[in-house]
Amino acid sequence: MTSIFKCLAAGLALLALPVAAHAATLEEMAGQMIVVGFQGDAVDDADVVALREELAAGRLGGVMLLKINVKSLGAVGAMNAAFRAASPDLPPFITLDQEGGAVERLTKDVGFREIPNAASIAANNSPAQAAAIYSTMAASIAELGFSVNFGPVTDINRNPDNQIIAKFGRAFAKDASTVAAYSEAFITAHHAAGLLTALKHFPGHGSSTGDSHEGFVDITQSWEPSELDPYRTLIAADIVDMVMVGHLYHADYSDAGAQTPSSLSPQWITGVLREELGYDGVVISDDLEMGAIRDHFTLEQTVTMGVRAGMDVLLFSNTAKYRPGLNREILAILLAEAEDDPAFAARIEQSYERIVALKSRIR
Repeated sequence: MTSIFKCLAAGLALLALPVAAHAATLEEMAGQMIVVGFQGDAVDDADVVALREELAAGRLGGVMLLKINVKSLGAVGAMNAAFRAASPDLPPFITLDQEGGAVERLTKDVGFREIPNAASIAANNSPAQAAAIYSTMAASIAELGFSVNFGPVTDINRNPDNQIIAKFGRAFAKDASTVAAYSEAFITAHHAAGLLTALKHFPGHGSSTGDSHEGFVDITQSWEPSELDPYRTLIAADIVDMVMVGHLYHADYSDAGAQTPSSLSPQWITGVLREELGYDGVVISDDLEMGAIRDHFTLEQTVTMGVRAGMDVLLFSNTAKYRPGLNREILAILLAEAEDDPAFAARIEQSYERIVALKSRIR
C-alpha cells in the first residue's frame, strides 16, 4: 500500500472511531453529564446568555425548560436555536416534559396543540393511532429546536390511588404488554421527528403510595418485579435512548444500613438495569432537587453517589433554591472526586462515551 493510501486509510479509521475526540479534557467530559434548569424566557436574558457560554465552553451538557421559560413559542424557538449554536459539534440536550394531559410545558396558552394524557390515549386509540397523535406532537416539539422529550411514562398503573401517576392518568395501562406497546408508539413517533426520549420512572412508580417530588417514597411493600417488564421489552427491541431513574427506595436494593433511593443505588442501576436487563445506554436521573433527594442528601453526596451508582446524566431543575452557577458547583464536585479517585474518573469517561454516542443521533 502506498503512503498516500496508508494516510487515507488512517484518516478513515479515525473517522470511524467513537467521537471521544470531542472532549480533550476531563472537565469537558464531566460537563456533558450535567443538565440544569434556568430562569429566563428570552434569548438575550442574562441567565440564558450565561448558559450559552457554559455550553460553548463544554461545562454543561444540556438544559431543561419548564413552564417559567415559555413566554411564547417564538421565544422558545429562539432560545433553543441559540443553545444549539453554542455547541454545534456536540449538540446539547435541550429537554422538556411534554407527556400530554397534566404534564406539559408547552400549552394552548402559548398556541401549542395539547393532547390527552397517556391513559386516555391508550383507552381510545390503537397503538398505531397513538403513534399518529404522538407524531404530530413530536413534530411540533422538534420545530422548536428541542432534542429530548422526557417520556414515555413506562410505569404500570398498579395503584389506582397513586398520587403522581394514576391521579393524572400518566400511565398507559395496568398491564405490562399494553404499556410497552404504547411506549413504543411514543418512542417511534419521536424518533421520526428526530427527537430522543427517556423511559420513566425506573424501576417503577406506578405502585407507589407517595410522591417523590414531596419526599421519601418507600416501594418495598408495593413494588412487583413485573414493573420491569416494559423496560425489558423495550430494551430488547433496541429502541431506548435513555432510561430515567426515579427516587424510589426499596429495602432489598439499598446500601446496607441506609435508605438509598433508586437514583443513587448501584443495586438498581448497575445490578438490575445494566446487568439483569442488559441496558448499556444513557441513564439519566429524575430531577435531583425533588424532596426525596434534597431532604436527605447534600449536593456532594447526590453527585458522587449518583455517578458511582452508574448514572450518566445528572438532571437538576434548579428550582429549589435557584443558583445561576449550579452547573459549575456540580462540575467542581465531579472533578474533585475524579482527582482523588481514578475509578471515579473512569466512570466519567464511560458516561461521556455513552452521551456522545447518543448525541450523534440528534438532528
